[in-house]
Parts: sequence; structure tokens; C-alpha cells
Amino acid sequence: MEIVAHFEISYYQTLNQASQLVSDSPDFATPDHLIHLYRAMVLNRVFDTKAIALQRTGKIGTYPSTRGQEAVFVGMGDALAKEDVFVPYYRDTAVLLQRGVTMAEILLYWSGDEQGNCFSSGSEDLPFSIPVGSQGLLAAGIATALKIKKEKRAVLTVCGDGATSEGEFYEAINVAGVWGLPVVFVINNNQWAISLSRSAQTAAKTLAQKAIAAGFSGEQVDGNDVIAVRERVGAALKKAREEQVPTLIEILSYRHSDHTTADDASRYEPTGMRDAEWKKEPIQRLRQYLEGLNVWNPSSEEKLQEECVAQVEEAVNIFSSIPLRSPETMFDHLYETLPDVYVKQREQVRSDHE
Repeated sequence: MEIVAHFEISYYQTLNQASQLVSDSPDFATPDHLIHLYRAMVLNRVFDTKAIALQRTGKIGTYPSTRGQEAVFVGMGDALAKEDVFVPYYRDTAVLLQRGVTMAEILLYWSGDEQGNCFSSGSEDLPFSIPVGSQGLLAAGIATALKIKKEKRAVLTVCGDGATSEGEFYEAINVAGVWGLPVVFVINNNQWAISLSRSAQTAAKTLAQKAIAAGFSGEQVDGNDVIAVRERVGAALKKAREEQVPTLIEILSYRHSDHTTADDASRYEPTGMRDAEWKKEPIQRLRQYLEGLNVWNPSSEEKLQEECVAQVEEAVNIFSSIPLRSPETMFDHLYETLPDVYVKQREQVRSDHE
């Protein structure tokens, strides 16, 4: 018997739960840039809170909260270059905001109006992806096109831990490894696939190790540490652009909310688990570090909260001023020429609505 291969999974953390540096601070992590990241996380949480309130009062439909996962998405968004392509799932508000999508557009989408997917930012990023696991294949396809055109650009896509149990996930990472695609796969492992715990999904010790079967590297990152997330995603994107090499990053976080506003996590989430995990949450961790650097104080915090609330309220006013679309418009972009059977259905919907 001989051993033909050895594999290992690395875990990365820069700022620990006690807001202390446990590894060298990367070059980008200047006080000014960390404040920039902190502001983005706080804005995302204020927006998230408002969006849930809008859903509860019937102003928008089902909404997926990002509470406690802000470092995951802010870190990813900050790592992307302008020319890169982002392929989201449905919990990516903070990334999209950093990519130029407006809060009003995001609210429009979650109100059921597909115009919210027509981003005014002008980027080539894809809209929200609701089917679980499908976005990985879209990312692989885009990365293939970039490679064929010899463009020094990368694709970043993200999914939840539940998506790693889907066949599309394996197909996407497999083709990325075989073809050597410039794509980074991020798993936001928030421990829950709706009501199914991570331990009930797979016997694998890590989700990052699934990359090994696809022929490229996988790693874990502390998802409550925005510095580590930004550094590792940034390094993977750089490698994708320059070397045409894919990477899989499992970012460990916790979902401090129901799966969406249509869910009730109290039915399955163990009592006390969320309180224990909240001690690791990312905003407080970075705030305490900034306070230790003497670049942040209670006055700074109060001013930021006021600014974020005002910004969110302005976005809500813009969203609220957009006229509701008539139901029959759901047929308008299905075909170049609408088949007769749908013409009749469209007219029926229109007449029922009048």
C-alpha cells in the first residue's frame, strides 16, 4: 500500500472574537479603509432591518435577511475589481450596493417587480438567483467566455451551504477545474439550509474540501472577520485573473435570522445557539478594533447611524414613489412575439385587474 496524495484545508482569521489581530494585517487594512468597510456593514444592517419592517407591513414580499453575515458580503464586494463579474444568489445585498445597485432597485425586486433586476449601475453582474445552486453554472459559463476572449477578468459567485448538496454545484466546480476557469466560488456557510442544519447535509468535515475532488484548492475563512474575508477573496480573484485558476472559499458565519421572512427558525433552531453565536458577530468585532486604534468613538457611531437611517429612508421614499406595474406586464418579456395562447391569458389577467 502507498499513499498517492495528501490534502489539507487551511483556515484564515485576522481579527479574532476579542477584536485582536492574530495574524499580520494586510496592506489594504489601513484605518481609513477599515472605516469604509465598517460603514458598509452598518449601512447593510440598517437597510436589512428596514426591509424586514417593510415586509411585515406588506410593502414588499418575502425577504432574506443578512443579519450577522455583513462581513461576508462586504468583504466580498470590496475585493471585486470593477471589471470583474459578480454572480449572486439571493442574500447579496451588501455586495450589490458596493457594485452600484441602488437600495430602491433592491426593494423593487423584493416587491415582486422584475424591473428591480435592471440595475442602473451598468455593470455586467447578474441579477439575484433564486434557484438553489444554479448560479455556479452561470459563473462557470461566464468565466469560460472570459477565458476564450483572453480577458484578464474574474468571476465571483456565492451560494449557501445548502447549495453544495445540489448537483449543479458539483458540475460547476468540476468544469471549472477541468477547464482552468477564472472563477472564485464562495460558500456562505451560515449553518442552515432553510431548516436543515449543516451537519445533516454532509458528512464532510469541511465544505471547502469539496474543491479537492474538482482538482483545485479550497479553504475556510472566519466570516465574522471582514479583514480576512476581504484578503482571501481578493487573493483568489487575483489568482483567477492572472493564472486562470479557480478557488473555493468556505466562509463560516451564522444566520441570525429566519431563512427568509417566510420562515420560522424557532421551529428547528436549538435554543440558545443564536445568542452564543452573536458574541462573534462582525460589526461589533470591527468597531472594537477601530476604537482600540483611536479612530472611532461613540460620537462617530451616532453620526453614522443617523446617516445610514437617512440614506435608507430616502431609498424607501424613492421605491414608494415608483408606480405599481399592472399584473399583465408579466407576459411582456417572455417572447419577441407572444403566442396566441398567452395573448388570451394576458387579456384575461388585464380584464380581471381592471
